[in-house]
Amino acid sequence: MTDTKIGPVHRQRRALVYVRQSSASQVEHNRESTRRQYALADRARDLGWHSDRITIVDEDLGLSGATAEGRGGFARMTADVALGQIGLLLGLEVSRLARNNADWYRLLDLCGLTDTLIGDADGIYHPGLFNDRLVLGLKGTMSEAELHILRARLDGGIRNKAARGELYRGQPIGFVRGEGDAEIVLDPNEEVRGAIRAVFERFAELGSARRVWRWFLMEKLDFPHRFHGGAEVRWEPPSYHTIHEVLTNPIRSMPVPTSMARRDVNAMSTRPEP
Repeated sequence: MTDTKIGPVHRQRRALVYVRQSSASQVEHNRESTRRQYALADRARDLGWHSDRITIVDEDLGLSGATAEGRGGFARMTADVALGQIGLLLGLEVSRLARNNADWYRLLDLCGLTDTLIGDADGIYHPGLFNDRLVLGLKGTMSEAELHILRARLDGGIRNKAARGELYRGQPIGFVRGEGDAEIVLDPNEEVRGAIRAVFERFAELGSARRVWRWFLMEKLDFPHRFHGGAEVRWEPPSYHTIHEVLTNPIRSMPVPTSMARRDVNAMSTRPEP
């Protein structure tokens, strides 16, 4: 398989295959897409590159293409292109390389200046040629618009669910979901409730979130945390942000049932280690 745009100068450089999925969930569940991206190395061989001249950059698996920030693979790829080390840049589609036009057009400019070709599932393009750059530009715009549409669709669904009172996100520590619809109740764990009460009692006494935080540290008292909405409670020394969040979260204005027995704060120091 050959392409008239590919010349000897391109094959003297490396062919780079860029592999990316937007999230860890996609990497785990959309494995066929990942396989197709890795298979682009076979396409590079069909186009005339030897295996030792083909580089696969896959360190951005699980990262969004909405920005170049944090994508080390994209940064390395861009640097190699700028240094004139890449003859062909292969991606399954434009959205794998970039999801915003700022990053995309910067890459197109570099490829045009260094005579680097770009290939996707549809063909081979030279960003230095007007018609090819026009097609690549349209593809980049469509990729950015697709991301906007997906976000708007998800945001609309979240807003509709919230309007019905059915949107559940992680409750602050001290509260859990009840059995009824849209019901949030106090945590049945007495130790957790006692830690929350200790924050408010010490705040009433000391007058500032920072002093409450320092009191917890001086008393060597841990504070409950739930990670990623899980049911498991972990006890760790609190940060200032944790104490401040307890005092300022609007849900704390919920009335506390008098049937909830107040726990002695001093008993916290005798809590057994998990």
